[in-house]
Amino acid sequence: MAITYSVAISYKNDLGWIDYDEAAKTAVVNLANEEGKKKVEDYLNTTHEINIPHETLMDFTHETIDPLVDLKSLQTALTRLWGATNVSVDWSRPVEYVREHPHY
Repeated sequence: MAITYSVAISYKNDLGWIDYDEAAKTAVVNLANEEGKKKVEDYLNTTHEINIPHETLMDFTHETIDPLVDLKSLQTALTRLWGATNVSVDWSRPVEYVREHPHY
């Protein structure tokens, strides 16, 4: 049985979510705003050079992150989603709520 990781997102006045299937290495973006949806899909299907923090505030390494390769990579890439797309990851918003209330 495949386990899906879901996280809420928002763009302009629309709420949505991303469903990630680690076994299939695929993500489905559920967002009514087509512009925001395309931005997230493009972002998730591109590798990114990300500064990954380590022991101190000055201890970073550049790492190439492929968002769909595994759950950790997806979560790391999502920490930079806002800066790249203006789509916000709503880490604490329950996805069940978003499914019922897709707008602010």
